[in-house]
Amino acid sequence: MDGRRARRSCLAVPGSSAKMIDKARGLGADQFFLDLEDAVAPLAKAEARDRIVGALNEGGWGEKIRSVRVNALDTEWTYRDVVTVVEGAGAELDTIILPKVSTPEHVRWLDLTLTQIERAVGLEVGRIGIEPQIEDARGLVEVDAIAAASPRLAALVYGPADFMASINMRSLVVGHQPPGYDVGDAYHYILMRILTAARAAGVQAIDGPYLQIKDVEGLRRVGGRSAALGFDGKWVLHPAQVDAVNELFSPRQEDYDHAENILDAYEWHTSAAGGKRGAAMLADEMIDEASRKMALVIAGKGRAAGMTRTDRWTPPE
Repeated sequence: MDGRRARRSCLAVPGSSAKMIDKARGLGADQFFLDLEDAVAPLAKAEARDRIVGALNEGGWGEKIRSVRVNALDTEWTYRDVVTVVEGAGAELDTIILPKVSTPEHVRWLDLTLTQIERAVGLEVGRIGIEPQIEDARGLVEVDAIAAASPRLAALVYGPADFMASINMRSLVVGHQPPGYDVGDAYHYILMRILTAARAAGVQAIDGPYLQIKDVEGLRRVGGRSAALGFDGKWVLHPAQVDAVNELFSPRQEDYDHAENILDAYEWHTSAAGGKRGAAMLADEMIDEASRKMALVIAGKGRAAGMTRTDRWTPPE
């Protein structure tokens, strides 16, 4: 699976729009998904499938993670979405995003279907990943089982708008605190629940989109909450959101440098040359094995984002 690749920004691209698909190739998002669900009208879905197959096979996506969001399993379109896209362009596809996943059986269905198609057309079995979207109350209750339902799992994705509707939240603005909720964060439990399930399963956690596409400060405020918790990235709906989200889900330069220095210093201090110490000082900070684990997280995010160090620790003379 590609579960360790950077997914700071995941750009939604309507599968029915050739213009938007072409534009997406040149944008700085880490991931894109060609959408067959909400962004495509029912009468346009069959044509959009063929357009998506052509767009994937044409290439030009660089190092981006290439994904397709199919329709939910309570519709008549899902099986044909999967068959058409994977038979036509499976070798050029990294993951399938499955919306409105409420039970692990939804993931198992997709896993088995992918395996059948891969065997039938000669693709590597198991290479295409699955990203379930958690979009309702039952999906959140079942999120641990969903995250563990298939070895193909690459990420769990939060779908905020449908989720807010499913629990009757009294708000029309995705990500904003509902009127009357003036203490704490109404979304904290949902986000932490998805994040914990993802980490327990060893996969990434992706926050859903911020719909007010011109409100970059609002995007930073809402996205900053999930980034601070430890989410790996966030969906974006417009090119103007890409840079802000990439910045939010990358470590600050000083934090990245510090994390790399902790790793270097700890490796030296625990070595024979450094005295084989389990705990040591880095300037005014004590570091130990727990420090190393925390630093690995920040350093890993920075490396995945392509960051370079501006400060480097050196062993004492």
